[in-house]
Amino acid sequence: MDDLIIGMAGSGGDGIVSAGESLIGAAAKEGYFAILTKSFGSQIRGGESSCRLRLATTPVLNPGGALDVAVALNWEDFLKFGGELPVNGDTVVIYEEKTKVAPTALPLGDVQPAVVLCVPMEAMAMKSAGTLLAKNNVVLGLLAGWFGLAQESILAGIRKKFARKGEAVLQGNERAFAAGLEYAAQHPISPDYRFAPAARGVAGGKRVIADGNELCAQAALFAGCKFFGGYPITPATEIMQHLQRDIWKHGGSLLQAEDEIAGIGAAVGASFAGKKSMTATSGPGFSLKAEMLGLASVTELPLVCVNVQRGGPSTGMPTKREQSDLFAAVFSAHGDSVRPVLAPVSVADMFPMTVEAFNIAEQYQTPVILLSDQELAQRKEVIAPVDTSGLRIIDRLAPNAAELEHYTRFQFTSSGISPLSHPGMAGGNYLAAGIEHNEHGAPTASGEMHAQMNDKRLNKLQPLHDRRDLFVTVGDADATLGLISWGSVAGIALESLELARAEGLKVRLLIPKLIYPVAEQVYAEFFANLARCLVVEQSHQGQLHRLIRMWVDTPKVFTALAKSGANPIAPVDIVTALRAMAGAPHPLSRHAHTDFLNPL
Repeated sequence: MDDLIIGMAGSGGDGIVSAGESLIGAAAKEGYFAILTKSFGSQIRGGESSCRLRLATTPVLNPGGALDVAVALNWEDFLKFGGELPVNGDTVVIYEEKTKVAPTALPLGDVQPAVVLCVPMEAMAMKSAGTLLAKNNVVLGLLAGWFGLAQESILAGIRKKFARKGEAVLQGNERAFAAGLEYAAQHPISPDYRFAPAARGVAGGKRVIADGNELCAQAALFAGCKFFGGYPITPATEIMQHLQRDIWKHGGSLLQAEDEIAGIGAAVGASFAGKKSMTATSGPGFSLKAEMLGLASVTELPLVCVNVQRGGPSTGMPTKREQSDLFAAVFSAHGDSVRPVLAPVSVADMFPMTVEAFNIAEQYQTPVILLSDQELAQRKEVIAPVDTSGLRIIDRLAPNAAELEHYTRFQFTSSGISPLSHPGMAGGNYLAAGIEHNEHGAPTASGEMHAQMNDKRLNKLQPLHDRRDLFVTVGDADATLGLISWGSVAGIALESLELARAEGLKVRLLIPKLIYPVAEQVYAEFFANLARCLVVEQSHQGQLHRLIRMWVDTPKVFTALAKSGANPIAPVDIVTALRAMAGAPHPLSRHAHTDFLNPL
């Protein structure tokens, strides 16, 4: 096997996520490519937890579909994840003997797994290590033994992890891992399930493991962020945590405020003071920030606001992925204001897109919304080190000496962008208030001036409509069947494109990273030869599908494949929909890898 998807679930404290992190670390050392996603119940403590790890000898773009290996420490918790851990007739199921479920009576409905392995994992942990806390290392031993997974690297990771906890704890966990290996050797399965060795050096160079929140924070520092104001909220908190650790080293500062409104208020104030500023939140917090985003719009102050989307509305499902905040990002502004909305499409893409968010904010003196989501934010990927050589940094337009002689903050210019001063700049004082104003910042109730200022604030963003570099187009240029997807679902769409093309379907895929303002001409060019088009997204309403219809003339058949959060979209789902649109029945391949350079 050269592509292996492992899903594991148990109760909080079982070490399931820790086992997944050990596996991805070992896989990276061995030279494999991997994506690790984590999912939890919404409880503050305890509850169910799971992870799914996709390992491959070549690059992967998404967590994949049905599991090749399912590990259930207890069935109650495993079943809570439903479609997040799908099992089919090709799956190897490993479960805890203590559950007293017969191998012929698994609670999987009509699904009959290929192999069922009932293992006394808890008893093995107690016998080898004297504690149930070691059963995750028993699981690692079983997986390493049955599937040939990076045995030495996993053991090295265990030794590194437990070295500081004393010799007795370390040896106990080593014995637990060895017990899993021994059990696998005594109960062999078909060698067809052995995982292929990694092609060391072929894909080249050093690799790192990172998640989206971490890269977002590091990109903000690279872009020159000097202030972060925010409030903890799942699944965005880690951005603040990473910045808290490092922003001081770059001459910046961070405020964990008393609430979401105070956090963005401080960030707007820091931008007024001349500092590149940022805040981060998720759905409920984003709703609270709407008024302050309006203040940044009318005062024309740069600001980056990251919204790590989760299931909603209200508290919703804070630990699950969804793409349902698109309408909120685009339309929650009061008055006639437009805020650019950007969306990264992978963990690696989080870095350049965060830098781009700062660049657009600074260049156009506007708040920018960066739409991430729970999966991109918290999933770990094995990636190449970030190459910053091609990234540029843009700073806000400052007034020159002549402009400061009679400084006019909101001066009407051909571009709509006016020089921006800050307190302490000689001659640069001005009034920055939320009320409508004239060129000098003085309050006005003139309808004519209000219309002119609306023109200024909207027209300055017009060049974004031509940013074709913020769109990815791949596939068959002469295709009449189109596919559009965005954010974390883009990697799934890209794999489905290859599956569809392998069946003989001609398909063209568009992935927008600039979601708003809508680039009408880019979409018009994409739709030019299409008779049918499918938009794939993780929202119940199909929000991007509806947004595009508002602005662009679409093909005659223009439909959406949309699912609420925690109902994963698999590549096979997309191919099935494409095949139905094209009227072409074909068998599906099991997995696919792109035969072109990864455009994401």
